[in-house]
Amino acid sequence: MTTPTGSSASPNPNPAPAPAPAPAAGRRSWLREHSELGVCVLLLALGALVLTDALTMDVDITQRGPVGPKTVPIVVGIGLLVIAALLAVDVLRGGRGEAEGGEDIDLSEPADWRTVLLLSGIFLGAAALIEPAGFPVAGALLFWGAAFALGSRRVDRDPLIAAVVSLITYVVFDKLLGVPLPGGPLMGVL
Repeated sequence: MTTPTGSSASPNPNPAPAPAPAPAAGRRSWLREHSELGVCVLLLALGALVLTDALTMDVDITQRGPVGPKTVPIVVGIGLLVIAALLAVDVLRGGRGEAEGGEDIDLSEPADWRTVLLLSGIFLGAAALIEPAGFPVAGALLFWGAAFALGSRRVDRDPLIAAVVSLITYVVFDKLLGVPLPGGPLMGVL
């Protein structure tokens, strides 16, 4: 007996169902497909933190006017919450971010954790040195260390450039903009 398609074999009317994926594997797959929801959670937490901090801010009662110190943080917090909600809706409707593409980026290579850890250590060290050594010294070490961590090995030029950039930054912020930065022991000499 032949079928209309010309084959002699009859199809199986009750094919065996495919095995169902394990619940944990299905959950992991769903989370992987919707990984952008992590950014939504981060934005939501940040917005809630900013709003909580702004609403509990102690403001002097004599301050009057429509725009006070609470206004901008409240607007930023509400903006973060709205963006988190809109992004979550987009992700749940199937929206996906574009994969990063760049001219000089090889996305198949793993992250360079040595450089990340070096930069983190240099940043934390500079933050710890700002108060006792002053911004000019801590900033110079930060700039020089960052240049070294990112691959520059010019020990004849990099410390000098770092010191000049740090001093210029100190003068611009402390003297011209009025943002007080700790000068440290060198300010008595300079």
